[in-house]
Amino acid sequence: MAATGGIPVNAPNDNTAANGLRGWWLSPPRPGMERLISPWEYRHLRVFGVTRIAGGSVAGAAGVVCLSYGVYGWAAFFLVVGALNLAGGYWYLTIARRISGSESGQVIASG
Repeated sequence: MAATGGIPVNAPNDNTAANGLRGWWLSPPRPGMERLISPWEYRHLRVFGVTRIAGGSVAGAAGVVCLSYGVYGWAAFFLVVGALNLAGGYWYLTIARRISGSESGQVIASG
């Protein structure tokens, strides 16, 4: 007796999920430069933004301490890492603010 009708079942060849690494990386869908952010970080932008700002502050403080001891190579390294983390954290928080504003029905100009 052949089964007809009924509830559809997700078979192995159904292709309901994103396929491979490319499909995983593109979900959730995001525009332009935001594709550089890993999907897991993108789903938790506020947490990672605050974490990057805290890490950038610690790295900047380490750079200032190295400057006070005259270790200029390490100071430059820590100051550059700190500046990049602060910039990344700020970027994450601005994206999170834009996304949360657009979901609540507000129209926010990006630019």
